[in-house]
Amino acid sequence: MSATTVARQCTLCEAHCGILVTVEQERVTRIEGNPEDVLSKGYICPKATAMGGLHHDPDRLRTPVRRVGDSFEPIGWDEALREIGQRLRRVRREHGHSAIGMYLGNPAAHSSSVIYGALLRAVLLTRNFFSASSIDQFPQEFVAWRMFGSNVLMPVTDIDRTDRLVIMGANPAVSNGSVTTMPNAKQRIRDVRRRGKVVVIDPRRTETARLADEHVAVAPGGDAYLLLAMLHVLVTENLCDERKIRAQCTGWDELRALVAQVTPERVAPHAGVDADTIRRLAREHAAADSAVLYARIGVCQQVTGTLTHWLVNTINAVTGNLDRPGGQMFATPPIDAARFTKYLPMGYGAWTDRSGVYKSFRSELPVAVLADEIRTEGAGQIRAMITYAGNPVLSTPQRGTLGAALDSLDFYVAVDMYITETTRHADIILPPISPLEREDVNILFPVFSVRNNLRYDARVFEPPADGLEDWQIMARLITEMVPLPMRRFTSRLLNGVFEQVSPVRLATLGVAAGPYGVLRRGRAGLTVGKVRAAAGGIDLGPLQPRLRALIGTKDRKVCVAPPDFVAAARVLLDDADRGAALTTPAEGYDLKLIGRRHLRSNNSWLHNLRPMVKGRDRCTALMHPADASARGLTDGEPVAVSSATGSIVVTLEVSDDIRAGTIAVPHGWGHREPGVGWQVAASLPGANVNLLHDPALTDTFSGNSAVNNTWVTVTSAPPPVVEDGAASGSDRAPVPAS
Repeated sequence: MSATTVARQCTLCEAHCGILVTVEQERVTRIEGNPEDVLSKGYICPKATAMGGLHHDPDRLRTPVRRVGDSFEPIGWDEALREIGQRLRRVRREHGHSAIGMYLGNPAAHSSSVIYGALLRAVLLTRNFFSASSIDQFPQEFVAWRMFGSNVLMPVTDIDRTDRLVIMGANPAVSNGSVTTMPNAKQRIRDVRRRGKVVVIDPRRTETARLADEHVAVAPGGDAYLLLAMLHVLVTENLCDERKIRAQCTGWDELRALVAQVTPERVAPHAGVDADTIRRLAREHAAADSAVLYARIGVCQQVTGTLTHWLVNTINAVTGNLDRPGGQMFATPPIDAARFTKYLPMGYGAWTDRSGVYKSFRSELPVAVLADEIRTEGAGQIRAMITYAGNPVLSTPQRGTLGAALDSLDFYVAVDMYITETTRHADIILPPISPLEREDVNILFPVFSVRNNLRYDARVFEPPADGLEDWQIMARLITEMVPLPMRRFTSRLLNGVFEQVSPVRLATLGVAAGPYGVLRRGRAGLTVGKVRAAAGGIDLGPLQPRLRALIGTKDRKVCVAPPDFVAAARVLLDDADRGAALTTPAEGYDLKLIGRRHLRSNNSWLHNLRPMVKGRDRCTALMHPADASARGLTDGEPVAVSSATGSIVVTLEVSDDIRAGTIAVPHGWGHREPGVGWQVAASLPGANVNLLHDPALTDTFSGNSAVNNTWVTVTSAPPPVVEDGAASGSDRAPVPAS
C-alpha cells in the first residue's frame, strides 16, 4: 500500500502548528511541519511528533468502560449513555440541579467540541461548574472584563511588528504563545531582536530569556511592585501622551494619584530589581517606536494575578501601545464572536461557593473549591460529577483530597481517552476518538492569533464505526439531561437533529456570516470549502486597530483605574511598607516555589509516550547553587520539598538559571495512583507539585489558584525505593487541613 500524506494541525497546544502526517498501512510513519501553513510556516515542536504515538497508544481507551469493583470492563455506547442518563437524572431529581458538578479541562478548548461542552453546561443548570481557566487565565479574563467590557477582549501581542517586546511570566519559546497564538515563537523573537530589543522579566532564566537581549530576574511575587514603579516613572517624567490617554481612557487622574509616591527606590527591595533598572525599563518602553508588554500564566498564578495583568495592560495603554501595530491588538477572526460576547453577563458574584468566600465569574466557580464542594455535606453538595478532558487530581491544588472526594460521589462520569489519576475514580468513562480521526475548523484560537487566519483539520484516519467524537458524546449527554416526554422515542429524534449540526457545519454558517464571509463579501468571500481546499489554511492579513468597534464599557473608553483595583494596589503597597511584602518569606519557610514547563510536556497527558519522556528526569527541583550550598545539597540527590500543606520528594537540579531564594518544579506529574491506565507514565511517575499548594491561596479578585505564591523549605531526603522499575514513595501524604 502506498503512503499518503494529510495536511492538518497539531492540536496539542494553542499554537496549532501545521503538520503533514504520512501514513503507511494504517500506521503513522512520519510527522513533519507543513511549510504551506499560513501561521506556523513549517515549524513544529517535539509535541507534534507525538500525535502518531497518541493515536496508536495501546493504553488509549477505544470503547466505553464501566467500573466493576476495582477495575473496568467494556460496555456498549447505548447501555453506557442510558445508565448515565438514569443516574444523573435521579441525582438531579432528588437533590436539585446543582447537585451535579462539571469540570471542563484545557484540551476541550482545542477543538470546536467545546461548543457542545458549553451547551451541556447550560443544560445542566448547575452552579457547580468548574474549568481549567481558574487555574491558568481567570485574572486575564477578569481584567479584560473590567478594562474593556468583555472577558473575551484579552489583547493579543502583535509580535510580528513590534520594536520592543517585554515578556513577563511567560515562556513562549516553549509554549509558542498562550492567549497570543504565535507558532515558532523562537524565530519571531529573533526577528524582534533584529529590529529592536527583547526583555524577559522572570525569576528563572527561561528558554525565552536565553534568546532575549536582557533578562531581569524579578523576585517571585514582585511583578506588581515593579510595574507600579514603572508607571510612576512614566507619569512623573511626563513620558505619556496625556491628550491621547484622556481621549481613549478613563481614570487617568486616579492612576496618577496612585503611583505618585511609588518610586523605584521605595519598591525595589520588594520587586527584587534595582531602582535604576526599573527606571530604564520604563523609559525604554516609552521611547520605542512600538512596544508591547506581554504577560501570561506565571503572573496569572499569583495572589496579584488580576492586579498584575491590569498594570500590564495599563502600561501598554498609557505609552500609546494599545490597539496599534506593534502593541497590544485584537484579532478579526473569521467568526467574530468578540463583537457580541460583550453583551453576555459575566455573572460575577451572582452566587458563591457554600463558604461564601469565592464569587462566581463567567458563571463558574474557581476549581480551588471543588473538593470541598463535594466533601462538605448539606444543601448544595455536589453528589455527581462530569469531567471532560481534564485531570484535576493532578492539575489543581486540592490538598490531596480530590481523589477521595470523587470516590464519595453517588455517580461520576468522565469523558476521556485514558484511565488517569482522575478518571480512575469514575463509574463510567466515555472515550472520544483520537485527534487524527477528527475533522474540524477551530474557531477559538483565531480570536487570539498574532495574524488573522482560518485553517482546516483534515482526518488522517477514518474513525471506527462505533467511535464517537467529543462533540457527539457531549450531544448524547445533552439528550440524556434535557427533559423529554416519551424519552425512548424523542431522544432518538433529538440525537438525529444533533447529528445534522456538527461543529464543522456550525463553523460553515459562522464563517459565511463573518467579516470575511460570502454573505458579506459575495462570491469572493471566505467559505469553509475554500479553507478545506487550501493545504495550509488561508491568511487573512495582519491585525488591525479595532478596539472602538469591540469595546463593551458603558462609556466606550478603556478603564485604566477600576476603583477596587486601585484600592487593592494601595493595600499591597501599605503591606509592603510595614514589612509584609509578598516577597517576604513566611515564617518557617525560606524559598518561593514557582512552576515551569517543558517543551516535551503538556500538563499531565503526554507522559505516556516514550519519545516525550525519554532522557533525563524532567520532574526536578531547580535551585540556585548558593541555595544548594547553604543547605549542603548536591545536584542529582533526592530532596524533600515541604510547605505548610504537604511534602514531596524530587531530584535536585542545581543551576544558576534560577534566582537565589527560588525553586521551580513542573506540574502535571505524580503518576503513581493505583489503577491508572497509562503504563509508561506510571513507570516514570515524578511527583505531584500541587500537593504543596494551599487551595485557599488564590488571586484576590478572580479566585484563580495562586500556585506561584507557595513558600517552601528544601532538605535532603532518602532515595526513593524502586519497585518493579518505578520509583515509589516520592509523594508524601499531605498535611491534614486544619
